[in-house]
Amino acid sequence: MKRREFIEATAALLVSPRRSRAQGTRHRLCFLAINELLPNWQKAWLDGLRNHGWIDEKNLNIEYRFARSQDRLPAFAADLVALRPELIIAGNPQSAVALKSATATIPIVFVAVFDPVAIDLVQSLSRPGGNVTGLATYVPGDWVAKRIELLRELVPGASKIAILVNPANPIHRMMLAKEVPDTARNLRVALPIVEATTAEELDIAFASAAAQRPDATIIFGDALTVRNATRITALAAMHRLPAIYLSREYVTDGGLISYGPDFSDLWLRAAGYVDKILKGTKPSDLPVEQPTKFELVINLNTAKALGIIVPPTMLTRADEVIE
Repeated sequence: MKRREFIEATAALLVSPRRSRAQGTRHRLCFLAINELLPNWQKAWLDGLRNHGWIDEKNLNIEYRFARSQDRLPAFAADLVALRPELIIAGNPQSAVALKSATATIPIVFVAVFDPVAIDLVQSLSRPGGNVTGLATYVPGDWVAKRIELLRELVPGASKIAILVNPANPIHRMMLAKEVPDTARNLRVALPIVEATTAEELDIAFASAAAQRPDATIIFGDALTVRNATRITALAAMHRLPAIYLSREYVTDGGLISYGPDFSDLWLRAAGYVDKILKGTKPSDLPVEQPTKFELVINLNTAKALGIIVPPTMLTRADEVIE
């Protein structure tokens, strides 16, 4: 062996074990969702980790998997479990369900699941049990009724309000089974349902809604609607349907009004679960947390285009008014 090659080989032997030990200090996390996180949610997630001293590619290795369709989630979940991470983050209900089916031992932290008890992710909010915990978007109360109340401030006397749902979403199916019919009966309002499971079906769903001449519409939050927010707000405008959405991203994209939890705050707080679990706390000892911040956002430009006058009392309550 030539002298130069010998020196390089010896140096490699000396350096490689050291590098391996350094890399071994990194904690492996995995992340599963249907969509990539919106930029502000991704920033909040990484900022939250940084606030607790965790930095990707420094003392963490985060493996991301984003499925473009729900039927890919079981395979992605199995793939991530095979990596034997210390913890897996689930970015929506379908991902959390797929992960729970794939492992009963690796800790799972879900973010933005409407009612984790109802879909059997946890035994209760205070005592999750098992290997799953996280952050819910549900606060006990009349979720659909609150949105009808807000729409009726904008469209007084609204008696027919269409609801766009994704029947592939277990949360949507659960709400259609009880809360929607109960609300329709209690408030004496017609709530026709239109469905879409793919982007292509959104056009058909909105055309179907418009054909029923509703006074307004409620868009149930979902990975499908988040991914297609621009398309959905454009369809609502085209059919002149006043619509209420779950988060501000729709309204900044041209939607009329949104009311729901501050999702960036949920992603920021998710890092606290990561920190505790990596330091030895069991998921079963970490209660599911609920939203502490809610946002009301109104787009005055869209209201004007629809011929809607937003009451001053609503404007003063809004967290943000887009003009």
